[in-house]
Amino acid sequence: MARPPFLRLPGAAVLLLALLLPSPLAAQADRPPGLGQVEFPATGAAQAMPKFLEGVLWLHSFEYAQAATAFREAQRLDPGFVMVYWGEAMSFNHPVWDEQDLEAARAVLARLGATPEARAARAATPRERAWLRTVEVLYGEGTKPARDTAYAAAMADLARDYPDDLEAQAFHALALLGRSRTVRDVPTYMRAGAIALRVLARAPGHPGAAHYVIHAFDDPVHAPLGLDAARSYSQIAPDAAHAQHMTTHIFLALGMWDDVVSQNEIASALTGWRSGHYVSWYHYGLLQQGRHQLAAETLDRALRDWADRPAPMIRAYLVSMRAHQVLLTGRWDDPVLARAIPLDGVDHTARAIDEFLHGYAALQQGRPDAAAPRLDVLREVAREAEAQGTTPNAKAVPGILARQLEGVLALHRGDADRGLVLLRDAAERESALPVEFGPPDVVKPSWELLGEVLLKGGDRAGAERAFTRALELGPGRVPSVRGLALATQAGTGAP
Repeated sequence: MARPPFLRLPGAAVLLLALLLPSPLAAQADRPPGLGQVEFPATGAAQAMPKFLEGVLWLHSFEYAQAATAFREAQRLDPGFVMVYWGEAMSFNHPVWDEQDLEAARAVLARLGATPEARAARAATPRERAWLRTVEVLYGEGTKPARDTAYAAAMADLARDYPDDLEAQAFHALALLGRSRTVRDVPTYMRAGAIALRVLARAPGHPGAAHYVIHAFDDPVHAPLGLDAARSYSQIAPDAAHAQHMTTHIFLALGMWDDVVSQNEIASALTGWRSGHYVSWYHYGLLQQGRHQLAAETLDRALRDWADRPAPMIRAYLVSMRAHQVLLTGRWDDPVLARAIPLDGVDHTARAIDEFLHGYAALQQGRPDAAAPRLDVLREVAREAEAQGTTPNAKAVPGILARQLEGVLALHRGDADRGLVLLRDAAERESALPVEFGPPDVVKPSWELLGEVLLKGGDRAGAERAFTRALELGPGRVPSVRGLALATQAGTGAP
């Protein structure tokens, strides 16, 4: 980005200007440690600039509470600093997660001025007025999808009008990602990724650029394009827990289990090992590494922690962790199966995972009579999810798990033809879903399950095809790697 002329003055002159008048300053001096580097010219008092910059850096790493705190402190230091109100309002928009607190954001803007016109009148430069226009669009009238689309267009205009403003480019990339509403739209993701890559090339220390590259490419097909950004992001923002975790969106998509574990270990430590997102990814990586005892200890600690964190989302993570642990270790008598995890308030996917796990484990224990009632409940959950789910995956995953359990139950009862039809149907349905990142919600991936059944039945060629497809969707997943190795061994007949 081209700097304002006074930023090319000697350091003492810059400091003198900063102390004497509220001129546009590229707020990069006194950077907070461990969050990265950005340049963001803004008009405000010198003492408020570091907090403004800190807020922007937190925004780029999706640490929204910290961002809001920094922007509010900048407001305290300079109540007339227009862009810090923009920043605090932006902390209530979480585009990749499709979350937004509209009323809170509007309340922030109201503190700056009663109307868009009044707020624009307080901006000191045309560029600052342009930034305010984007946030007015984001929190204006209309539905959230309509506002998200209009905001992305407004950010495109800003990025076009100020091509040297790397913040405009970065937030444009993020706005494009936010248009997907959590469903991967590959062409849009590729556009966002291309923009973010250009920013990262010009500003290698920019946390948002690295972050948005990762989000754009965190699926098995495109993940190699994000590997350099993943490697750099953890170094760019070592003090941001989300940055440490975010790198593993690429590592998991590539089956790089050592990196998945090490980075989520750092992220979990930075957040006090609270049960939830980072711990669940750490646990899944441990299982892929074969460190089953440490994984069991991690899950046990998380289960003990849930009593203090009873939110449904936390319990949903625990349900998923338990399922992955039992299914990946094959310990069908694992005492964790008997641990009570209340399911009230959890989403359909978590309920389906829990029913599938207990039904599948019962079959492995030779108890089909215990599996059948689980299938009945699972079918009902699948019907509800199909009717009420808000994304393709939320609608479809419970039904896929139901078909899997029904197929395995049919095989157990000797109906091989029906069992294989159901398992193939589950696999095709899973293949049709948008790729999602992270430990799979189809906790026993369908192609992997089909491959294991075919291998057991002596169909090595069919098993090889199934395991190959499983590894395309989930690179490096250990049971699929093992199954493919067995399927391709020389010889004929069942292994």
